[in-house]
Amino acid sequence: MLRYMTAGESHGESLVAILDGVPAGLRLDSGGKEIITRELAKRMHGYGRGGRMEIETAGNFKILSGIRNEVTIGSPIGIEIPNKDFKIDSLPEIKSPRPGHADLAGMQKYALKEARSVLERASARETAAKTALGAIARILLLEFGIEVLSHVTMIGSVKANTKHLSFDEILELSDVSKSPVRCADKKAEKKMCNEIDKAKKRGDTLGGVFEVIARAVPPGLGSYIQWDRRLDGELARQIMSIPAVKAVSIGEGIECASLAGSKTHDPIGYDTEKKSFKRALNNAGGIEGGISNGEQIVVKGFMKPIATLAKPLASVNVDDKSESFAVTERADVSAVAACGVIAEAAMSLTLAWAFMDKFGSDSVREIRRNYDGYTEQLKSM
Repeated sequence: MLRYMTAGESHGESLVAILDGVPAGLRLDSGGKEIITRELAKRMHGYGRGGRMEIETAGNFKILSGIRNEVTIGSPIGIEIPNKDFKIDSLPEIKSPRPGHADLAGMQKYALKEARSVLERASARETAAKTALGAIARILLLEFGIEVLSHVTMIGSVKANTKHLSFDEILELSDVSKSPVRCADKKAEKKMCNEIDKAKKRGDTLGGVFEVIARAVPPGLGSYIQWDRRLDGELARQIMSIPAVKAVSIGEGIECASLAGSKTHDPIGYDTEKKSFKRALNNAGGIEGGISNGEQIVVKGFMKPIATLAKPLASVNVDDKSESFAVTERADVSAVAACGVIAEAAMSLTLAWAFMDKFGSDSVREIRRNYDGYTEQLKSM
């Protein structure tokens, strides 16, 4: 079973992450470390990001355990990401909790007198650790040709039109070097940037929608046998755990809720040349009955606006209960593009978990043998 944990605070000494269950025999050489660096860099970029990104360095991580001679050995992988902004003990207390954050609920839950200790752990800074672990899961998936991307489909009220684009076209057009908001629709991209500029002038923030897509996922990952083995359920849980994500849709799940069944479900066909089943549409997002069906896995995440505002909302001082305004911390105007990158990590971790559950988890060699046998079995159906 693939599982992970993270530790660390926003202004603490470092973030620490452990990924348990990685099979032996996976290469984490310079090429693998470049993938981790690339994913951490992608998370840092995006039009509307704030001052926090100025003190992060994408390549500033250290693999502490789980590898020898640049190859995984089956034991837990530990990663440390040092913090250049280590000053947690010198920061002021927060007595006026911020609406939309964990501040007040966290104080109540843990019997704390102020919110600093809450926001330090609840901060989205923790997602840097998840992104690094997700990059390792991505390296494993790439061994079997599975690729994962994300792109932004809406910021504020501006929607992109990308339904006609292929996986490769979205991958190219939404690349961070070509799109400041990682959007594959160039007309929408400009409007999104303008909306972010307007929000910044108002002291406001914007949310939006991102889409994560995985291709070359074989049919059969996940299960309908028990509720906690359903692939769509685990994907939704992982992506909902990202700070500020308030809803998840698998495929066209939200849109299909208002349609008739005849307009919703994907007709089944057969490709005699490839000896495989196919679907004319993919409204299901590549998952039926909690199991991958061989089509692209498509998941949409809906991110609320960042809760820390330059013009703060009303709050209450927790000491004397007087009317106040929420504390203003360093924050983004919009981080939908970065949220999509974190969701790539979440999807990669989930697919790697389901992949190893299906094909064996002790070594890459074992997984390869079982995977090859299964793909041959599918052709004989």
